[in-house]
Amino acid sequence: MKFRSLAITATLLAGASVTATAQARPMTPEDVAKLESVGTIAVSPDGSRIAYTSASLPDITEGEENGGFESQLKLAYGANNARDFLPDDMSVSGVTFSPDGRMISFVWADEDEDRAVWGIPVDGGAHRKLAAVEDADVRSHAWSPDGSRIWMLVGGEKDEAREKESKAGFNAIVYEEEARLNRLFSAATGTEVDEAPVAVDIPGYVSQFKVAPGGKTAVVQSAPTPQIDDEYTSKRAHVVDLTSGKVLRAVETPGKLGDVEISPDGKQLSMIAGVDMNDPADTTLHLVDVATGKYRALNAGAPEAAVDAEWLADGRLAAVIHKGAQSALRIYNANGTVAEEHDGGALILTSVEAGGKTIAVEANSPTHPTELFVWNKGKFNRWTQHNPWLSEITFGKQRTFRYTARDGQEVEGVLIEPVGGAPRGGAPLILNVHGGPEAHDSNGWQTAYSKPGHVAAGQGYAVFLPNYRGSTGYGTAFSKQHTGRYTDPEFTDLVDAKNALVEAGIADPDRTGVTGGSYGGYATAWSSTYFSDEFAAGVMFVGISNQISKFGTTDIPYEMYNVHSNAWPWDDWQKMLEVSPIYHVDKANTPLLILHGAEDTRVDPGQSYELYRSMKVRKPDVPVRLVLYPGEGHGNRKAASRYDYNLRMMRWFDTYLKTGDRDAELPNSRPVLPEGTTGASKSED
Repeated sequence: MKFRSLAITATLLAGASVTATAQARPMTPEDVAKLESVGTIAVSPDGSRIAYTSASLPDITEGEENGGFESQLKLAYGANNARDFLPDDMSVSGVTFSPDGRMISFVWADEDEDRAVWGIPVDGGAHRKLAAVEDADVRSHAWSPDGSRIWMLVGGEKDEAREKESKAGFNAIVYEEEARLNRLFSAATGTEVDEAPVAVDIPGYVSQFKVAPGGKTAVVQSAPTPQIDDEYTSKRAHVVDLTSGKVLRAVETPGKLGDVEISPDGKQLSMIAGVDMNDPADTTLHLVDVATGKYRALNAGAPEAAVDAEWLADGRLAAVIHKGAQSALRIYNANGTVAEEHDGGALILTSVEAGGKTIAVEANSPTHPTELFVWNKGKFNRWTQHNPWLSEITFGKQRTFRYTARDGQEVEGVLIEPVGGAPRGGAPLILNVHGGPEAHDSNGWQTAYSKPGHVAAGQGYAVFLPNYRGSTGYGTAFSKQHTGRYTDPEFTDLVDAKNALVEAGIADPDRTGVTGGSYGGYATAWSSTYFSDEFAAGVMFVGISNQISKFGTTDIPYEMYNVHSNAWPWDDWQKMLEVSPIYHVDKANTPLLILHGAEDTRVDPGQSYELYRSMKVRKPDVPVRLVLYPGEGHGNRKAASRYDYNLRMMRWFDTYLKTGDRDAELPNSRPVLPEGTTGASKSED
């Protein structure tokens, strides 16, 4: 077993910074493949310790076996004072403390066993199983306030008859039927695992639950079915009696539902939710009276987005608020008035947890991924130091950039300038368009497998991440400007961004490219067809090419109607066709790389097939390539497919965007992998 010490890493970091200038180098795809970050955090009841997970992918560039994210448990006692708490081959989730603070509990599967609740004493000792449900995977857990029981949300009951049929070859899939709902159990705690956990009836498909003070009730988030469309349109918060399973009251919010927390006295809920069914995202913070289910908004209409909330021991409420591309920590009094607010400064706060008098946040910045910080004495103190080698990297200058769109609307985004600045005449520019569009990019860490970020900046590119119309972080009115208006003004905002960056001397007008996934993939497809003259290269990921067939193959038809199209395809077939990139392939002269997860249910891979085939037949002289990732869905999860994506994206831009040569030959179909990578290719382009 290997154990790694973050405390030692932090000590070495100071020395590393001394030689950083001498060792300065650009960031590479290999660096992206080995990034680590803080995953989830939990603060002990007395606030003296913080448990957290360190999340990373296998480093396949060094020959490690391909796989998904691994989360190692750490325990921090203060700044730069954290240590591994389990062997690093134990990947855990759902980390929390027991009510007395003496034990850290987590969800883990030992070898061939189902996932169960395990625990380890904070003062030392071996980990042991605390609670389990036979033949079921535990998905999340919570302690009763007195520590006598553990509540577990587990997967649906196994259907042995159905499994026998499947083994015999009768394995047909009945689409959107035969749903298996999650179940809730409670188990007594003690020296031995409770062999007879008690089942509690719960309403519909429960995805999250919180046990209330007193331990007699819980707040559960449930939807009628496990379908993602129900989660978006029909998920509600219910107060449930934990003995009978009876729903005591429901909070009848009209739209999307996010984080829900229970106040220390059990009388109020904080709830981040949409203000109506047509609100694109859950960004408004509400207070709920538990006794009546009535709720009221605290920041409705404000040009901001509530991201996360946590009740403090003194009855106040801490909330992470995003204001455009920046962030803040806001503290509300119990009555909903604002008590204080603290600007995140260079940090982008993403979540908040509390215990005792300690307020902990997760945050990233333009020069590091997510780390653990504690608010203390008027500032955010950094407690963890992952990726010390980032001190060797030469980063491009990163800042917010605002411009005025053609209709007078001010639009903001995040600009990463090329290392050394833009040359005269402008640098090759990559527009990196976020998905949703009900999301936003913050002025924090913006480099990932699908985000060129500082890898591109180190190779002489400028990168701009536009928060175009439809984005969150600027208020509901701004995000609703997208509804019922596919492509305009949302995608004209992209062209206006390009023009503004050209005028500012940042971008070369003849060498501007575009990339993005999901709705950002739709933006890429549109920019590479309808706006093809504006863009020299495109890299589209899990994107939309046909709004008519997209409706028939997606798992979110009602969400599409409520917050995107505001119309059904049959209301106006021609209009829906005209906002589809395949309709404009005759205009396409932009070299386009199309990437898609082969098992995507959100945006069916057929969307990529359609655009690829249309371009091959109608514009055979325009470079186009379609790459599918087996086993991947709406976003790549495995280390190898993420690394492969990053290599292909950068090579495509190097071939067509940096050179400005739209007629260049297709690069080799296989990326060149470094020595030591499993299955490394020795061929060169």
